[in-house]
Amino acid sequence: MLKRVLKEPLVHFLALALAIFAGYALVGAGERQERIVVTAPKIEQMATLFTKTWQRPPSAAELKGLIDDYVKEEVLVRQALALGLDRDDAVVRRRLRQKMEFLNTADAEALEPTDAELEAYLTSNADAFRIEGMLAFEQVFLSPQRHGGRAREDAGSILQILLSDPKANRSLLGDATLLPPEAALSDSASITQTFGADFAKALDQAPLDQWIGPVVSGFGLHLVRVTERVPDRTPSLGEVRDAVAREWTNARRSELEDQQFAKLLGGYTVTIESLAGKETGR
Repeated sequence: MLKRVLKEPLVHFLALALAIFAGYALVGAGERQERIVVTAPKIEQMATLFTKTWQRPPSAAELKGLIDDYVKEEVLVRQALALGLDRDDAVVRRRLRQKMEFLNTADAEALEPTDAELEAYLTSNADAFRIEGMLAFEQVFLSPQRHGGRAREDAGSILQILLSDPKANRSLLGDATLLPPEAALSDSASITQTFGADFAKALDQAPLDQWIGPVVSGFGLHLVRVTERVPDRTPSLGEVRDAVAREWTNARRSELEDQQFAKLLGGYTVTIESLAGKETGR
């Protein structure tokens, strides 16, 4: 058992750390100094981080270097604080604020909302989780390059054919294109991305199952028929539970942060100097 314990890397690290402590004690003997204690857990943390980075434990020299660097950092940080170098430093202040905000709101992360709370949040914020409506459509495309100045007139003639004969062969009426003749259910954002905002708006206003046009896109002219329309709807909690839980937690975090800050602010008297030299308090 003793042999196995002695083979443990942590034991070696601790032994080396004790030797380093002893060295520091001898160097500083007889002088009044502040104490810097490099704890065993801190040494283990440094060794573990080194191991994860380099895929091997540190050697004795490397571990000593890690400890020396930590001691150097601690000395310089203490000296900087003693000199007040942290004051009026925007970066330091921002980091300290972030740490305080994290401490003040960490409790929110541990909260587990009930289904009733999530249902209430979804009901109160329905618009944030609303599922956008979708529609499917058919189209006949006319190329401006092929039809030139007669494009709109030709589109009107084809539209009359489609209105009078719903079974007309659409592939013979329009021009060849890589665009699909039939588009499956798509939301407005997807249609806008492909055809443009004006095209998507025209389809949104089009009557169901009736040919209209010509509708202009960046590609040319289109005769379109909306074949299916699914309206906007508020989803059930089961469909968006993760998203609702995430937003609920964010809202609770914000509430807790405001409450904690109000308590802290109550311990201060804030005086704000005006540009005119007069002071106002709150």
